[in-house]
Amino acid sequence: MALDRRIESIKQFWQQQSTAFAAAIAFYTCLPVPLSWTLEFRGIARLAPLIGLMIGALLGLMDAGLHLLGCPPLLRSALVVVGGIAITGGLHLDGAMDTADGLAVTDPNRRLEVMADSVTGAFGVMAAISIILLKTTALRDLDEYRALALMAVAGWGRWGQLVAIARYPYLKAVGKGAFHKDSTYTPFDFIPGILLLLSLSGLQIILNPSRWLVAVGMALGGGAVAILIGAWFNTRLGGHTGDTYGAVVEWTETFLLCLLVALEGD
Repeated sequence: MALDRRIESIKQFWQQQSTAFAAAIAFYTCLPVPLSWTLEFRGIARLAPLIGLMIGALLGLMDAGLHLLGCPPLLRSALVVVGGIAITGGLHLDGAMDTADGLAVTDPNRRLEVMADSVTGAFGVMAAISIILLKTTALRDLDEYRALALMAVAGWGRWGQLVAIARYPYLKAVGKGAFHKDSTYTPFDFIPGILLLLSLSGLQIILNPSRWLVAVGMALGGGAVAILIGAWFNTRLGGHTGDTYGAVVEWTETFLLCLLVALEGD
């Protein structure tokens, strides 16, 4: 009987994980999810780093395919960046744009109101242009192991989102990111993502030991950038919203890509 109960509990655990994983795919991406799948959105932020790695892997495959077709590096990089926006449905980029518009308001009491406005302002447009331009040019200058870099930046960006969700208060009673706060997060929720992301740096060293500096920068820089960006938004706004969660993802990806290019140049 004890063995039967244990088997049943294991089945229930994996069923819960599968429904959460399906919900994470449905929420964080535009990838098709079968209608027959059961979705449980509560706590899906724990799976965000894994979803990021999957997105990065898809973009890496896209990049490799375009390379085999003889696509020039700059055009290939631009297509990969646009591909990332398409896979996520612009979810995070839209958040970065709304956040930029909100932070541009001098009156702190109006920032959330401006961020909730569906009309995009000048600062939101400038933020989007900056993100896309920096990502494209940085990716263009990465010579080797671009797939690993794409997986790392996407993973660390969403790990930073998890930190922001768990660490800082949510500023609105309702919103597209409010349900993330329905779950309680513990330090153990960060460990799987960290281990997966550190394994990318380890793989980098295994494939090419001479790139140890890039590998270390990918690990330490990714964690530092992800944490600091979330902390900066919290300092400016006094907490986070669904828009700032997206901004954490986008700016972490952008700055980490730039860091990797700088390290590769050394």
